[in-house]
Amino acid sequence: MEQFLAVAVAHFLALLIPGVDFFLIARTATAGGRRNAAAICVGIAGANGIFITAAFSGLSLISAPMVLHAIQAAGGVFLVWIGIAFFRAEAGVELAEQPRAGHTTWAKNLGLGLASGLLNPKNALFYVSLAAALADAGPVSLVFYGVWMVTIVLVWDLFVAVALGSERALAKLSRVLPWLTKAAGGFLAVLGLGMILTLVTELMR
Repeated sequence: MEQFLAVAVAHFLALLIPGVDFFLIARTATAGGRRNAAAICVGIAGANGIFITAAFSGLSLISAPMVLHAIQAAGGVFLVWIGIAFFRAEAGVELAEQPRAGHTTWAKNLGLGLASGLLNPKNALFYVSLAAALADAGPVSLVFYGVWMVTIVLVWDLFVAVALGSERALAKLSRVLPWLTKAAGGFLAVLGLGMILTLVTELMR
């Protein structure tokens, strides 16, 4: 029980820190509504599930330097691309979603959420470190922990999507959304460039 509480608290505290996933959910919710943001949430939860399964299964591949470098490089490029897209976007609020394009948009956002989660090296490092701390846990406990963490990720992200994607929230954010979008875009682009520069510096040593 004590081990579970320690894992649950550590994981949730890490989840509360705003990062790339949060900005992606917030942007999608405010610009496209809760349904589209929900697809981002499912994709992010799926990516976390992949990392958890790999780490808890004892797959050391994701902690190998070359793999982490590849994730960092791809993640940096992805963040720069997302940041530029946010900065250039004509931010508008859609109070009503288009039913005909819904399935295509949902699938696209699902893939975007999956990419965001998989290309975040912090996710890989966090779950590898957590798996090392749980080396004495049994298979049943690890499965329980994994299911718990994926569920919490999904529930928390959906909460953010619903809170920011309601019509009331959209109406309040309509005036400041363009500025928020550009600020988030600038932040993500700078973060991505920082990841790339850090990687280049490490490789040149």
